Amino acid sequence: MLRAISVCRPPETMAAGASGAGRALLRHDDRHLRRKVITLTDGTRLLVDLPHTVVLNHGDGLVLEGGSVVPVEAAEEDLYEITARDTRHLVETAWHIGNRHLPAAVSEDRILILRDHVIRAMLEGLGASVREVTTAFSPLRGAYADGGQAAPAHHHHHHDHHHHAG
Repeated sequence: MLRAISVCRPPETMAAGASGAGRALLRHDDRHLRRKVITLTDGTRLLVDLPHTVVLNHGDGLVLEGGSVVPVEAAEEDLYEITARDTRHLVETAWHIGNRHLPAAVSEDRILILRDHVIRAMLEGLGASVREVTTAFSPLRGAYADGGQAAPAHHHHHHDHHHHAG
């Protein structure tokens, strides 16, 4: 069985040698992994065996033990396409989606999210138009998404800032 031991991100993915095997065509939830057997588009089974959990994006590559790369592609999924009255309304809608920590693919004229009837009702209540679509889903990477490094440490500074009127 083939074994993937690391991940490369674009543009390194394009420079790497193709594995000759199929592609890793994965849904959004299936692209969050550390150790798992997946089936490539050509039927080849691949053990993904990474040192830590990663979120793979469309365009990334799974680096095999021999150094060749299996490209990662976003599979089509059932999504909501959200549009708004104008740019400001779309930005406000994006804020509400982000406030709920939902993965979202954001462009200048629409937002794509995974289907959830409760979120749909909220968005329609905010005046957004919501349409069911089926397409590849490649949401934005979060602020703490891995890029080969861990999220920044959260550090608190505790200083005594007592000021007295004099």
